[in-house]
Amino acid sequence: MKKGSILKKILIIGGVIGIIGVGIVLYIMFQPHRDVQSTAADFNVTTTEIVTESLEDPEGANNKYLTEDGDSKIMAITGTVASIGTDFENNAVLLLKEEGGKAGVQCTFLKSTNAHVKSVKVGDKVTVKGVYRVAASYDEDFEEYGNVIVEECDITQ
Repeated sequence: MKKGSILKKILIIGGVIGIIGVGIVLYIMFQPHRDVQSTAADFNVTTTEIVTESLEDPEGANNKYLTEDGDSKIMAITGTVASIGTDFENNAVLLLKEEGGKAGVQCTFLKSTNAHVKSVKVGDKVTVKGVYRVAASYDEDFEEYGNVIVEECDITQ
């Protein structure tokens, strides 16, 4: 075989592999995301219930509400608004926490749902629907509690 013939075959095979790779990446990037707000909640809980469950057994809570394929459970959480803020991307963040509670539920909204937080005030009782990400925990080094984290949120009532 000639050197040019071998190089030509290698380039063709490399090109085909490259095209397949680009196709897979584009497919994954542009795959439609799950519409959390139009999907029924997997769990309806109160702030107290989810925080207590998380603090008593964080690993068990994560096993119950997280899935290996990345489609974590959708939760509707009812609680009292303890604070209202924004994250580094200017998305609204509500902290649902009951008076005297050790930890709360940090709910991060999307750009498309930020406006729904404008009418909410500290002390209001709301139900927020979103995707569960992390259980509440206690950090012994800092001697403080971490909140349950819920993302892609919107207010349901």
